[in-house]
Amino acid sequence: MPGRRLTRAERRQIGEGLARGLEYAAIARALGRPASTVLREVARNGGPGRYHAEMAHLAASHRARRRPRPAARPIEEHSGPAPHAKAVFVTEFSAALVETGLSRTAAGVLAWLYASESGSCTAAELAQRLKVSAASVSQAAALLERHALIRRGRDGRGRRHRYFLDDETSFRAVMVGVRANRRLAATALHGADAFGADTVAGARLATTGRLLERLGSDFTRCVVRCWPDAADEAREFSRSSS
Repeated sequence: MPGRRLTRAERRQIGEGLARGLEYAAIARALGRPASTVLREVARNGGPGRYHAEMAHLAASHRARRRPRPAARPIEEHSGPAPHAKAVFVTEFSAALVETGLSRTAAGVLAWLYASESGSCTAAELAQRLKVSAASVSQAAALLERHALIRRGRDGRGRRHRYFLDDETSFRAVMVGVRANRRLAATALHGADAFGADTVAGARLATTGRLLERLGSDFTRCVVRCWPDAADEAREFSRSSS
């Protein structure tokens, strides 16, 4: 039925299709879905190289269970900490984000959005604050959008692009970390098998893979603790990843 939500089984079928190198259209035909549905599903969950069915289902369940909040009064940007204190925070937060692997501009965009009282900034505002070109902001924001860490919309007062954080930003950030960690763990353990446990390289890779798997379990416990509504899906992901 058009418009119904994807099931866990359908997401697993998408993952299997991507692993086989099938095109979106072929996967969609097998599901009886529009190709655009598969395209959005994969793009929303890390892209074809990072898509994982259980993680995608966990994220979708979390979105579906969110309770709507009452409308709040608009927040003025001049409220909150003093400009100097805000600038100091942005510098420190950006540096910390760079250490996670983000580019300096992408880290700056994310830091300024966190520091904004409204949780949003226009592309022009970000370019001015970061002292970079609008094209650099657009490129950095596109990277953050691909990981679903921010979303883009139109300024209500005009046609300018505005970038937003929302209530799911923290959840999505954890999901990005879980996916990346799981991929690293699987790759390291695959390398250990390929080299052999009796080799120095194989033993090194096996140790690394086991450590990353343990970190993945810690990530899952964090999801269960911070987002109780997603606990069942998080545990299912943990079992499927073991």
